[in-house]
Amino acid sequence: MSDLDVQIPTAFDPFADANAEDSGAGAKEYVHIRIQQRNGRKSLTTVQGLKKEFSYNKILKDLKKEFCCNGTVVQDPELGQVIQLQGDQRKNVSTFLVQAGIVKKENIKIHGF
Repeated sequence: MSDLDVQIPTAFDPFADANAEDSGAGAKEYVHIRIQQRNGRKSLTTVQGLKKEFSYNKILKDLKKEFCCNGTVVQDPELGQVIQLQGDQRKNVSTFLVQAGIVKKENIKIHGF
């Protein structure tokens, strides 16, 4: 054969950027606000991803008083502490967290319908 430069393609990982979240530059700590459907019209709002240094019970107490709903703090083995509130409180919780200065608006992700 002749002098052809044969290039063997190397393994390309398309998810390398997603796995490199430990770099610190692009890593954001998101607060996830979700809704879970119970039975009929009943639903739960869950808040997950708040920083560990916050007192979850104090935040829950203020949320319950502000929105006139019941709630609890649940310890999950994978997710850590999760705040659960009765009813669809997604928009209310997000505005409360921003106004209280707990989370910036760009770090909140609202999931659901």
